[in-house]
Amino acid sequence: MARIVMKFGGTSVANVERIKKVAERVKAEVDAGNEVGLVVSAMSGVTNELVGYVRDTSKFYDTREYDTVVSAGEQITCGLAALALQELGVSARSWLGWQVPIRTDDAHGSARIESIEGEEIVRRMGEGQVAVFAGFQGVDATSRIATLGRGGSDTSAVAIAAALEAERCDIYTDVDGIYTTDPRIVTKARKLDRITYEEMLELASQGAKVLQTRAVEMAMKHRVRVQVLSSFEDKPGSLIVDEDEIVEKEVVSGIAYSRDESKITLTRVPDRPGSAARVFGSLAQQHINVDMIVQNVSPEGGYTDLTFTVGKDDYDRTVRLLQDKDAGFAYDELVPDTNVVKISVIGVGMRSHAGVASTMFEALSEKGINIQVISTSEIKVSVLVAEEYTELALRALHTAYGLDAE
Repeated sequence: MARIVMKFGGTSVANVERIKKVAERVKAEVDAGNEVGLVVSAMSGVTNELVGYVRDTSKFYDTREYDTVVSAGEQITCGLAALALQELGVSARSWLGWQVPIRTDDAHGSARIESIEGEEIVRRMGEGQVAVFAGFQGVDATSRIATLGRGGSDTSAVAIAAALEAERCDIYTDVDGIYTTDPRIVTKARKLDRITYEEMLELASQGAKVLQTRAVEMAMKHRVRVQVLSSFEDKPGSLIVDEDEIVEKEVVSGIAYSRDESKITLTRVPDRPGSAARVFGSLAQQHINVDMIVQNVSPEGGYTDLTFTVGKDDYDRTVRLLQDKDAGFAYDELVPDTNVVKISVIGVGMRSHAGVASTMFEALSEKGINIQVISTSEIKVSVLVAEEYTELALRALHTAYGLDAE
C-alpha cells in the first residue's frame, strides 16, 4: 500500500465525461490498495472566464474579491469529482482550501502556502476514503479565500503530498512529459525521461507551462518525487529527481520561452544611491515581481537609464504606480514595450562547460535577431528579443545545442 497524490489539470477535467474518466483512474489506484488524495483544477476555460468577469467589472480590482470569484471553478470540479467517485462505489469527500485548512499569507492572487493541517485527512484516507481537494486555493489569517496564482493547483498538489507524506505526486496533464522545448513550435523536441529539480525550476520560472514554479520549489524543498504524465495516454512520463540520479548531464537540457513579459524603460534616472531601491522597493510593496534588470549610465554623467521587465498581468499596475505624480519618482520618460519575449537556455551541465552564452548569441545573430536584454545564472542564460522572432529563435537554438530528435 502506498499513499499517493494525483493531480489533474483543466483539460483533464474539461467536462463531466472527462471527470468520470479521472474517477476511473483514481478507482484503479484505490483497487490496488493505495490511499489516494486527488487534486483538481477548474474545468478548462472556466478560470479565464471568471477572470474576465472580474476585469469587466473593475479595472483596478480588490484582489480579495478577485480570489472569491476565481476560486469558484475549482470548487465546482472538486464536488463533481467526489460525486463521480461515489457513483463508482468509492468512498470520497470534497475538501475546499478553508476546510482542510490550507493556510496562506495575505498576498491575494499569488498567495503562498504557510501550513497544511492534514491529520484528519490522513485518518480518513487510512479508512479508505479518497480526499478530493480543490486546487489553487487556501485561506488567509482573516478567513478570506486566497488563491495561489495561475497554475496554482500544481503547488496545491505538491504541498498536499508533502503534508500527507505521500510516496509520490503524479501530475496528469495534456502532454505526456517534459520536453526539451515546446513541441508545438519545434517538431524535433525530445521528451526527457528525467530532469533535475534545479533544471525544472528554471524551466518553469522562465516560461515552460508544464509545472508552476512554486510547485517545483516545494518539491525540491521537501524532496517530493514528482512525475508528469498524460491524462489521455497510458505511457511513461518524465520524472523530476535529484541531480545525483542523472549520470550523464546534458550541457543544455531545455529551452523555455515566455510571452508574459513587458519591458519598461525609465530614462534619465538620477544616478545616485537609493534611486533604484525607491523604484523596485515600491513595486515589491505592491507584490509586483520584477525579472530582468539593466542599468545604463548616461554619457552625460549624473543620470542612468533603467530597464526592467514585469509580467503582463502587472503591466497596468506598474505603469500607474510609476506615473503617480504624488509618488515622486525621478525620471524623464517612461518607455513601455509589450511586444517582447524572453528565451532561456537551461542545463546543470553549464556549471562545467564554457561557451554556452556565446553559442546562443552566435545562433541568434546568424538569424538576424537582435538581443535587447541579457541575464544569467549558474545554469541559465536568458535574452529578451522582439516577440515576432519567437519561433525562429527557438528552432535555431534547439538545433545549435544539439537537442533535435533524430
